[in-house]
Amino acid sequence: MGRIDESKEFIPVRIAVLTVSDTRALAEDRSGDVLVGRLEAAGHVLADRKIIRDERAEIADQLRTWCADAAIDVVISTGGTGLTGRDVTVEAHRDVYEKEIDAFGTVFTMVSMQKIGTSAVQSRATGGVALGTYLFALPGSPGACKDAWDEILAFQLDYRHRPCNFVEIMPRLDEHQRRK
Repeated sequence: MGRIDESKEFIPVRIAVLTVSDTRALAEDRSGDVLVGRLEAAGHVLADRKIIRDERAEIADQLRTWCADAAIDVVISTGGTGLTGRDVTVEAHRDVYEKEIDAFGTVFTMVSMQKIGTSAVQSRATGGVALGTYLFALPGSPGACKDAWDEILAFQLDYRHRPCNFVEIMPRLDEHQRRK
């Protein structure tokens, strides 16, 4: 199991939160609120926040816009990861990914199994990288957002987490684009 190395300085990352919903407005966005509350409590910076309809092209366009923004390091979306016809967030994420973080979905399923049992098979949580930006798609429930943050992202987005974390390799995520 990992640990936090208190001898290292915390490095805040800039995180954008995207809620995917045909029905929610900011006032009812409990899942987005969970993510914002947790990332700010951890010392990170809320770089932007939006709500977008369950439309694949619109979601992908927003992800691309944020990936191209040097002021955003991480994008976390919530909603649209299920199995229904309107659940297109995962497909939109994969339209943008340069590399998928396959183990993110696996670890999220393991965490979910402890909380909701076999219902965890209905989630398609995913993670990836594009233009040097991390992208994570979480289910739309506040509980799933809490689980993903508390059990995975809080550690992987903390530079002090050992033996390794996402923050320490951020400067190298787009190195292939710089090599000419």
